[in-house]
Amino acid sequence: MKICFSSLACPAWTLDQVVNIAASSGYDGIELRFLEGEDSIWKLPSFEGTSLKTSIQKISDRGLSVACVDTSCRFHSPDPQERASWVDEGVRMAELASALGAPGIRVFGDKIQPGADRPSTRHWIAEGVRQLTEKTVAIGVGVWLETHGDFASSTETMAILEESGREDASVVWDAANAFADGKEQPLDGIRTLGNRLQHVHLKDLECRDGHWQPVLSGEGQFPMREIVAELELQKYDRFVSFEWEKKWHPHLAEPEISIPHFARWFRQISQN
Repeated sequence: MKICFSSLACPAWTLDQVVNIAASSGYDGIELRFLEGEDSIWKLPSFEGTSLKTSIQKISDRGLSVACVDTSCRFHSPDPQERASWVDEGVRMAELASALGAPGIRVFGDKIQPGADRPSTRHWIAEGVRQLTEKTVAIGVGVWLETHGDFASSTETMAILEESGREDASVVWDAANAFADGKEQPLDGIRTLGNRLQHVHLKDLECRDGHWQPVLSGEGQFPMREIVAELELQKYDRFVSFEWEKKWHPHLAEPEISIPHFARWFRQISQN
């Protein structure tokens, strides 16, 4: 297994800052979510024209790779025009992912909207995944659906992929999402996903006043060790990505603390 972290941990940082802390902390790669406060990162000057080549070189020179490019694409809207706009955004992000050598882009399902029902929403999501996959397959970038929102369980995610009809669509597994909602135990999820699993998000949680809250790796009650052990048993050899949701929870510890902390924790348990 290789490790990376999502730049959700440091949403205002530049690419240089992300690369520097990844290299100094001993990561194998980076997962690009927000940079300089922007989630549509294809808009940034550092990924345009000759600057793109420079950015690629900076990543490569530090011995890193781009594990995944995260989009904000979600296909739950009853409005077909809105869903189409997210397909267009996904294509833009996939083109950047291809240039950066990333194997996939992350997309969401995500939540049943007011007035909609689960079967219809599942159909819209599956349609979005199918359309986007058809547009990105030629450039060698996979579409990876995250286990998230009202479709966070592995069984719900697999149902969407099956309805999409795309055998080449895959999954970003975030076991904490289904666990926190009481929908699924982590080890059940990994076994259900099988070879659809392409990327893993990992974060620790602690229950406070009946609500699950993010905490530094190894300090919570989420079964992170067991998940890593099961991944090893399944011979998973791709990226495990530390997801520290600083963007959504500003009170969390700063990235200068949380990012190196996860790398140390992962190395420690991998040696035991």
